[in-house]
Amino acid sequence: MTKPVLHNYWRSSAAYRVRIALALCDIEYETVPVDLLTGAHKGESYRLLNPQGLVPTIELDGMLFTQSVAIIEYLAEMHPQAGLMPGNAMDRQRVRALSHAIAMDIHPVCNLGVTQHITKTFGVGKDAVRDWFQHFIGQGLAAYEGMLLQQSDSKFSFGDTPTMADTCLMPQLYNARRWEVDLSACERILEVEKNCNQHKSFQAAHPDMFAPEG
Repeated sequence: MTKPVLHNYWRSSAAYRVRIALALCDIEYETVPVDLLTGAHKGESYRLLNPQGLVPTIELDGMLFTQSVAIIEYLAEMHPQAGLMPGNAMDRQRVRALSHAIAMDIHPVCNLGVTQHITKTFGVGKDAVRDWFQHFIGQGLAAYEGMLLQQSDSKFSFGDTPTMADTCLMPQLYNARRWEVDLSACERILEVEKNCNQHKSFQAAHPDMFAPEG
């Protein structure tokens, strides 16, 4: 069987999510680097794979898949033993809500394309960009913390095993630390982060494992 191929940028939150999910499913895969900083994702050859010019794209089961959350839901359906999605509809809704709070609400306004656009359009410097990211990431994670507080205590975002929600949360926390977001009030999130950091699948997917040499 052909090994999946992940078209990947090491610091992409969306690609990071999929790497975690693949590790949780115990799927071995190959990576093809796509350098967002040089615009490789906008090139003609890459757009033949992904017309949106985004990462990740994954070649899996003889098909091309895009959009990280959709990829993870597919993996959840094909590998139910991994536990990415819970078994009943109400619990799945909760995991989707947590996942979307990150992937649909925080991520779209806090990515490389946004940084480049506001820098070019408004002529702002790094301090202004940092303020932007701190505002939207901080606001979004405060809301996520509130969602966790509506639930019973658990090791991970929903329950005592990792789900799709955690695949979305951890990359956002990586970005939060890059942009020096104050997380001191996010006690539940920090506890989840600690548990994820101790899990081999999250360790295997960490950006440091995929950083370019030099």
